Amino acid sequence: MTAPTEAEVLTYFQTLSNWGRWGADDELGTLNLVTPAKRKQAAALVREGISVSCAWDIENTLQPDQMLGTPQRLMVATGEGLADPDRPTAAGRMAGAMEFIGLVYHGYSVTHVDGLSHIFWDGKMYNGTPASRVTAAQGATKKAITTLRDGVMTRGVVLDVAAAAGVDWLEPGVAVGPEMLEAAEARQGVTVEEGDVVLLRTGYGRRKRERGREHLGKVGFPGWGAEALPWLHKRGAAMIGCDTAQDASPSAYAGLGIPVHAVGITAMGLWLIDNCDLENVVATAERLKRWEFQFVLAPLRVIGGTGSPANPLAIF
Repeated sequence: MTAPTEAEVLTYFQTLSNWGRWGADDELGTLNLVTPAKRKQAAALVREGISVSCAWDIENTLQPDQMLGTPQRLMVATGEGLADPDRPTAAGRMAGAMEFIGLVYHGYSVTHVDGLSHIFWDGKMYNGTPASRVTAAQGATKKAITTLRDGVMTRGVVLDVAAAAGVDWLEPGVAVGPEMLEAAEARQGVTVEEGDVVLLRTGYGRRKRERGREHLGKVGFPGWGAEALPWLHKRGAAMIGCDTAQDASPSAYAGLGIPVHAVGITAMGLWLIDNCDLENVVATAERLKRWEFQFVLAPLRVIGGTGSPANPLAIF
């Protein structure tokens, strides 16, 4: 399939729009497709009782792929010096440890979910909400991550496009479209259905482990191509994830650097999970010969948050 031109991708803001589909005040977007019946279907997929994380550890050491700074962990109380007779405060028999954590999770290294307040297009977020509803004082006053206070539980499917292409990993800039997605479906004997979470394995997790951390803003990475958006819309994907930051980089479009973020979030109301680690999920699926599972995600309930660090789970 030939990649769409930038002009064609710009038409997706209208042709793939879900504005008003679930009402003028809707804040759930494509997660409206996760019905009680869908959750029951997902619950029935738990057969072995195996839970696999789809996230990376959060590191507080400087790394090349930390685009917006290094996560910080500052200890407030520790176990050091408890036996020191000169310790200013007597510990007694019981003591404890506490820490402060702070991080910018949007970027290339931390596994996180993007809220529908994360991206704007022409001054608006999903469903026509003005971008000005995200303020310095209050954060996102509409479409904050607290919309997902009850979490997400639905059927998950992982599509190993790298294996379907016969490579260890896709190279930077490779944009995954319908042909590659359907080749992975055919290889695995699975089909993406309405209300699913679709996880895309490009093999970057393996590359990261074998080659080490890279400055991804310079090197680039594979990911979803803009041509996948109509496919995801037609299939009724409720949420998508990738083992990179979603959009193939470098972008093929001069004026639209991250079309999957821009069209997906603002027009479709599609929820994105960036920077997943899918190597153990794929290894488990290969071993069990089963590429569908119960998917669970519970973001932090941060008032005004435009997203949240996350530890998505695939439960087989």
